[in-house]
Amino acid sequence: MLHLHNVLRWVILLLLLLTLYQAFTKKESIRSSSLWLMIAAHTMLFIGLYQFIAGRYGITKGLPEGVELMKDSFYRFYWVEHPLLMIVAIILITLARSKAKVLNYKNAGWLLLIALIFILVAIPWPFREAGAGRAWFPGM
Repeated sequence: MLHLHNVLRWVILLLLLLTLYQAFTKKESIRSSSLWLMIAAHTMLFIGLYQFIAGRYGITKGLPEGVELMKDSFYRFYWVEHPLLMIVAIILITLARSKAKVLNYKNAGWLLLIALIFILVAIPWPFREAGAGRAWFPGM
């Protein structure tokens, strides 16, 4: 599941950039690209929720002995920061989809831009501190 979650990261980023371009250039094809972006984002959400609950470091496994959640940057990132920012980004993508359906380009564009910023901040890039980072293409 982690590999699928990581591959979808790139799909979502590409779709998000495409949809952003369509919003700011006022292309009607934003209707279909925003739909595919929303589908990919919600699929990613369900995979992420599964990992958050039952994954290798999921909450059902509990914290290791002696680890305090907010003091440990690894667990704080994967249990608090990453899920919270990604859920907010997916909400923004969903709102942007509703704006794109009625061709409200400006509002859709701004919602997508904010979602992109949240996603870029919350992705576990390889250069992230304390071992929280993931490879560019894990498992490949």
